[in-house]
Amino acid sequence: MLSLISTLGGLLISGLPKLLDFFQNKADQRHELALAQIQVQMQLQMMAQGFAAQERMEEIRTDQIAMETDAQMTVAAYDHDKKVMDNASRWVVNFVGTVRPMVTYIFVLELCAINTWMAYYIYTRPALVTSMDDLVRLTDILFSTDEMAMLGGIIGFWFGSRSWSKK
Repeated sequence: MLSLISTLGGLLISGLPKLLDFFQNKADQRHELALAQIQVQMQLQMMAQGFAAQERMEEIRTDQIAMETDAQMTVAAYDHDKKVMDNASRWVVNFVGTVRPMVTYIFVLELCAINTWMAYYIYTRPALVTSMDDLVRLTDILFSTDEMAMLGGIIGFWFGSRSWSKK
């Protein structure tokens, strides 16, 4: 009986290194698989970043081409207007010369009228302003940054092209 148990124990012990190698190989394979997945993810991220940068460069080029096209169209329109004005009567030339300033004046007057009406409306309804936050919110509505930028550009252009240029 002892010989049978020792034979069986010897067989089990002789197979133990193979069993340990099996588990070690499984662990190694799992580790290699994890490393391969990490490498693939890094490559995908780098490709995505590269494609994103390339896409951004294409957007910049497209925007640049669009701006150049707009500038060329503007120059062509001004050249066309010059040719037409050379053959037009004097009153047409004078009328065309007043269109842009009149549109600008109308825009500025409309802006001032709307803002004045809104300020009056808010002033006559004190329930609208119950806190400083309400006042700031309503002021942002009255004088939006886009509105003030347009108005500042118009006024700056108008003053810059008028009195200071005629010295």
